[in-house]
Amino acid sequence: MADVFPPSLVRFRAALEGALEHLEARRSEINDLNVFPVADGDTGDNMALTLSACLAEVDRLAREAGSRPLEEIGREEIVDSVARAALLGARGNSGVILSQLIRGAAEELISRPGELVDPMLVGSAMARAAQRAYASVRRPAEGTMLTVMRDMAVAVASEVAHGEWRLPPGADPQEQDRRIADILERAVEAGEESVRRSPDLLPALRDAGVVDAGAYGVVVLLAGCVAALRGDGAPTVAHHRHVPTLVEVSDHESSTFRYCTNFAVTARPGVELDPPAAHERRIEELGDSVLVVGDHATLRVHVHTDDPDAVVALFAQLGDIVQRDVADMHQQVTERRRRIEQAVDVPDARCAALAVVSGSGLAAHCAACGAATLDGGPTLNPSTEELLAAIERLPAGEVVVLPNSRNVVMAAQAAADLASKTVVVVPCHEQQTAVSALLAFSPDASAQENADALSAALAEVRTGQIAPAARADAQGRFALGDAVGYVGEELVAWGDPTATLTSVLAQLAQGAEQVTLFRGEGAPLGEDDVAALAPAGIDIEQLAGGQPGRWWLLSAE
Repeated sequence: MADVFPPSLVRFRAALEGALEHLEARRSEINDLNVFPVADGDTGDNMALTLSACLAEVDRLAREAGSRPLEEIGREEIVDSVARAALLGARGNSGVILSQLIRGAAEELISRPGELVDPMLVGSAMARAAQRAYASVRRPAEGTMLTVMRDMAVAVASEVAHGEWRLPPGADPQEQDRRIADILERAVEAGEESVRRSPDLLPALRDAGVVDAGAYGVVVLLAGCVAALRGDGAPTVAHHRHVPTLVEVSDHESSTFRYCTNFAVTARPGVELDPPAAHERRIEELGDSVLVVGDHATLRVHVHTDDPDAVVALFAQLGDIVQRDVADMHQQVTERRRRIEQAVDVPDARCAALAVVSGSGLAAHCAACGAATLDGGPTLNPSTEELLAAIERLPAGEVVVLPNSRNVVMAAQAAADLASKTVVVVPCHEQQTAVSALLAFSPDASAQENADALSAALAEVRTGQIAPAARADAQGRFALGDAVGYVGEELVAWGDPTATLTSVLAQLAQGAEQVTLFRGEGAPLGEDDVAALAPAGIDIEQLAGGQPGRWWLLSAE
């Protein structure tokens, strides 16, 4: 007999949908809190994708329930399936950590069969979620979403310990929803305070003048759960932005339209734009997933539609249309399927190597060293599901994975844990180092032997990169679009591309004989110009990388 969880799927789906809707409403805002000046994996996108995977799994359960009433689907069946979906759908560190929060809460719910879901059980689930998330991170950093989840769990535990929160047997579903929403609202209040403290705990946040994006996202999605359980407005959660406060209005729906259309409207001198809500009804006649944010000077518009030009025309007389971006969502689905299946076949061997790459040139260099490649997309950000599919496709019983980004390591490890093969993840954080390290790869060795050899090779390589700044520096060192140069993880130079590249080359060249540069999209200097910057006695090898977002990736041995 299934463990009855009345009204299980109905309540759970509503809470998930509310969380996702609120996260979508502030998705861009969360993305913009990235403290690094170079565009990278987007926290808001990653968390939204994770929740979307959970919601899709709930809908699958509902479709496959057959003649069983939704309220009779077992609690264990729901939470176990959704926890796995969260993990498979996770992208980047924020998505993986969120999936671990979900799994931790799920484990607590499964461990209490037959127990009514009330504030007491919710508190226990939040505590288990925080514990599992902390355990999933090798070096937990305070001031992040880990801290916020722990602080919320502590606040709920204190409330439950000092109040009458237990529901009586036979409590009706409406009362159950109300009491759960009340305790979660206490958690949201504690979470907001924790988010505000995050810059005091993490110097990188303090220097950039922002709060932690993932921490903020957790509070936002929990507020969405409260709204769904109450059926009305969510607790007020303060905005955190780099720009003047914008008003966000979201109507997130499943879209049947083809084009994801985004653009900004800037008011002409002496003209004030109407508030965002004033424009929504007109846009909804042309599509769905409507989002209009902004103020009297600037609006940001998002809509799924079959006629992008018609949407733009609604605003043509109101201001200047800038930053227009139209994406074919049908094409995106096709490309995603291609990415999942892209792992290059290699001959049957004891061990195969899989390298996550972004750029046709880098993919070709890794393939030439005997590795299969998985396209990580422009932000080098494949999901756990994509990594797992690529691993399972390889014709070898053992696999070494080079994630080539710190943001991919946790997703790669999660895929390794789920794989049917022996998989070892090599802590390679830069694409350019993978090319050098793969020279030590042997298909006849075991995965662990290869991992040891690759790790030893990585230890001999120093790295650098030059990229256009994705935003102005909070300390005033560089502006949007200026060159920023790194040696390892340290920002060492900025400003003019020539001067920045010269400085990075000089530092990398110390004690080296050769520096290799992988040229990316839009690099502002030609090969002859770069060659002229070589420090005395240093040979510069220039290769086509094709990577987006990074003008040059450098390595020195």
